[in-house]
Amino acid sequence: MGGEESRPAPTPSPRWTPPPPRTPSPPPPKKEFDKEWRETLWSKEERDHMVDELRSFKLSDPDVGQLRCLLYGPVGAGKSSFINSVNNVFQNRITGGALVAAASGLSFTTTYDTHYIQGRSGEKRLPFAFNDVMGLETQNNGLHPNDIINALKGHLPEGYEFNPFHPLSDQKKEFIQNPSLSDKTHCLVSIVSADKISRMSEDVIAKMKNIRAEASRLKIPQVVVMTMPDKACELVNKDVKRIFYSKAIKEKMQICSNELGLPMNCILPVKNYHEEGRMDNDMDILILNAMTQIMNFANDYLWNLQQHANQK
Repeated sequence: MGGEESRPAPTPSPRWTPPPPRTPSPPPPKKEFDKEWRETLWSKEERDHMVDELRSFKLSDPDVGQLRCLLYGPVGAGKSSFINSVNNVFQNRITGGALVAAASGLSFTTTYDTHYIQGRSGEKRLPFAFNDVMGLETQNNGLHPNDIINALKGHLPEGYEFNPFHPLSDQKKEFIQNPSLSDKTHCLVSIVSADKISRMSEDVIAKMKNIRAEASRLKIPQVVVMTMPDKACELVNKDVKRIFYSKAIKEKMQICSNELGLPMNCILPVKNYHEEGRMDNDMDILILNAMTQIMNFANDYLWNLQQHANQK
């Protein structure tokens, strides 16, 4: 008993099965569009042409003197830097007319001053000017929105010192009771930073919307200048000319449009002069594109006022 015939049959070894082929990982999404979604001419000839056009810009109402552009926005968004950058373009050198805070988070602007843009040596100043105001902050800090509304209507005097808790009232002697058209704002320019637009506080956004609503009631045209695109997109940081290929920049502009309620064609990205020690043609092009649109909108506003005045 128990011979070889009764031994259990050996268990066959399992057949080796090759693993299924690995599915290749999808390529990372492209950071650029295949073509510019906002066509732009980048040549030096185009830069010089826009400079000449703005130097010789004809106002709808010559008695106004300068088109007045009011710049406002969160602390550190680059309001004063934008004024300096525009002046750089027309002086073709680095300038420093509007004082800029070295550290972000603090508003360097404390008074209401008009910044004129110099013409060429011996020429009169250019037909547009800027008013920079104290930055907006959360809750009751920073600029009081009523002072921006006073500025829109032309009630703020030159050199007025901002007080976050007490906006200028019509009972104060410095309040301009009967402002001329030259005193009033002809275009409201919101300045926001591309790298911070998605993190702006609800308080600041609410203040900006209220100011926009008052400007709309007064029929004052509005644009957004979106600064610091190089901090929001590595492609732009390497090459400014990639700005309108960048998906990240278009996304930031869409967020800006949604938050502030302006159409995309009124959102103008620029790279301010900040660290640069010499002029840059591509940065100039963005600044000049923004200024051309601002000037046209402001001039249209004057023209519309004239048409309504002629009908009375």
